[in-house]
Amino acid sequence: MEQKQEHQPVKFTESIGSTTYEVSIHFSKTSKETLNDKILWLIKNDTGKQ
Repeated sequence: MEQKQEHQPVKFTESIGSTTYEVSIHFSKTSKETLNDKILWLIKNDTGKQ
């Protein structure tokens, strides 16, 4: 019988200036986007908010 292996998300905190970010990372096995695609999406969406 095959056991289903569940992965816990990676969590960390990062302080930049006076702001502390709590980051939780997990990846879908069925996603068609790469990590690079996701980071570029975050950058593009964040730059439009300034």
